[in-house]
Amino acid sequence: MKKGKMILIAAIGVIAFATTSCKKCHECHYDKAGAEIELGEYCDDELETLEANGYHNHDDDSTYEVHCHEH
Repeated sequence: MKKGKMILIAAIGVIAFATTSCKKCHECHYDKAGAEIELGEYCDDELETLEANGYHNHDDDSTYEVHCHEH
């Protein structure tokens, strides 16, 4: 009985750790002249920074608002 409880507690611990350590990743893009420009997938801190600061396009020296979401 004691061994069964230990296995159950260990399993719950593994599940709890696995669900809290997931990376938050999303596909991101910005809109330019009516076209959606894909930037690829960003995760965690990179995702938050990109959404907060936007994307700087060096070709036209502009910064665009970035949209990241699940497709």
